[in-house]
Amino acid sequence: MSKLKEIVIRFNKEVIEAGNHNSFSELIDPNFINHSAPLNSQGPEGMIYTFNHILRPAISQLTVTILQQIEEEDLVTTRKQINGILTGQLFDVQPTNQPIKIDIIDIVRIKDGRYFEHWGLNTLSSIVAQLKDIQKSNTLD
Repeated sequence: MSKLKEIVIRFNKEVIEAGNHNSFSELIDPNFINHSAPLNSQGPEGMIYTFNHILRPAISQLTVTILQQIEEEDLVTTRKQINGILTGQLFDVQPTNQPIKIDIIDIVRIKDGRYFEHWGLNTLSSIVAQLKDIQKSNTLD
């Protein structure tokens, strides 16, 4: 396995799955840009905030499963899933205590062994919308 793919796997396991702040500091460039985030949260702070204040508090037993990786020059594309149990509030969706699965495709540019740029697509917004619809219909019954 290539060094770049190993960096991405390490980030997913140690930062997203385990919430390790030291690993985040080691693996993220201070000038990191997340092109998929809102303009005011494209830096490193926005990235760690998403994991530690949105996903990890809402999803217990959180795991990241790497399904496929493709490397080209300094870019690594990863198809993965975040799985867990929705035991906390996720945006304005109340806990369901049911399994949740978020499908993700990330492209990461690695520079000097660190995340330098990120582009990504995921199913989180559609999952949240579906859960809101289910919760809304359950309150109408």
